[in-house]
Amino acid sequence: IKWDRDTCARCSMVISDRRFAAQMRGGPKNTAFRFDDIGCLSFWLRDKAADHPWMGEAATRMWVADVDSRGNEVRWLDPRKAQYIAKTSPMGYNFGARPHPEAGSVDFPTMREHVLAKGR
Repeated sequence: IKWDRDTCARCSMVISDRRFAAQMRGGPKNTAFRFDDIGCLSFWLRDKAADHPWMGEAATRMWVADVDSRGNEVRWLDPRKAQYIAKTSPMGYNFGARPHPEAGSVDFPTMREHVLAKGR
């Protein structure tokens, strides 16, 4: 991600906050998509599945920033293995990723269910 220059594939917002960014790469052309919020990635997975069937394959690589990332150092996590805590995020989906379970955290499918229920 080129911070403060790349835009979110879903909402077109400039990706600035290093604590909430997400990325995806895969398919026959190794296509990359970048997102400013894990919520935008969640909607993209649902809404673009027919256009990019490779997104559902195990070989598809995805990353989400650890919400505790600071400065220019971003620790990337596999969003499917991360745990999510309530945290105010750029698009208001309000989930931040952490590497390990903790009190009140939820897994990826549960986080996606909450995000998609918001319907934005």
